[in-house]
Amino acid sequence: MISRNLNLVRQQIREYCRIAKRPEDSVLLLAVGKTKPAEDIAEAYLAGQRHFGESYCQEALKKQAELGAYDITWHFIGPIQSNKTKLLAAHFDWVHSVDSFKNAKRLNDQRPAHLPPLNVCLQVNISGEQSKSGVELEELPALCQQVADMPRLRLRGVMAIPAPESDFERQRLPYRTLGDAVKRLGRADLDTFSFGMSDDLKAAILEGATIVRIGTALFGAREARSA
Repeated sequence: MISRNLNLVRQQIREYCRIAKRPEDSVLLLAVGKTKPAEDIAEAYLAGQRHFGESYCQEALKKQAELGAYDITWHFIGPIQSNKTKLLAAHFDWVHSVDSFKNAKRLNDQRPAHLPPLNVCLQVNISGEQSKSGVELEELPALCQQVADMPRLRLRGVMAIPAPESDFERQRLPYRTLGDAVKRLGRADLDTFSFGMSDDLKAAILEGATIVRIGTALFGAREARSA
């Protein structure tokens, strides 16, 4: 089932890239396995998936231990807790959800010297939701400069989780707004747009997503976490 779902999502990505007149390989599929067992991750890996995203640090570390034999690129996409930055810095290849100088500095200082710089995206609260993490759009330029100066981090781009919308054009608008803001910065190091999930995949790709974070369409509905 997961293998079939992967093929379907990859077909969708190819089709949306064609509509957007973009190369098929310009969008990376990030399989989001939060709340799903390591067995599901292994099944997706054996079907050719290599990049996986997790939102809960302790859950992710458990899966990493179980899947140590697999050459997986691990992405952290959830809210950052200050007491978890050392673990994130040591055990992940990417962190998409950097939203403050404090957490960026902790990740930089705690990144082990034997590992390459940690790839990071800056999370922008593009819809202005109080319940969502992320910097405000006007704060983005200053945080970009601060993070770019940190030697153990590699600034890659931005991440956003807009408020849910059922209307296609309204799905596109926040991604377009953020994309335009990044273009105005004129920074060559911002080459990554972590945009789009199962419900707004087409809108995200048409507005320039380079990483799409897909969970439900691959693994099914998310399960409730146990206490």
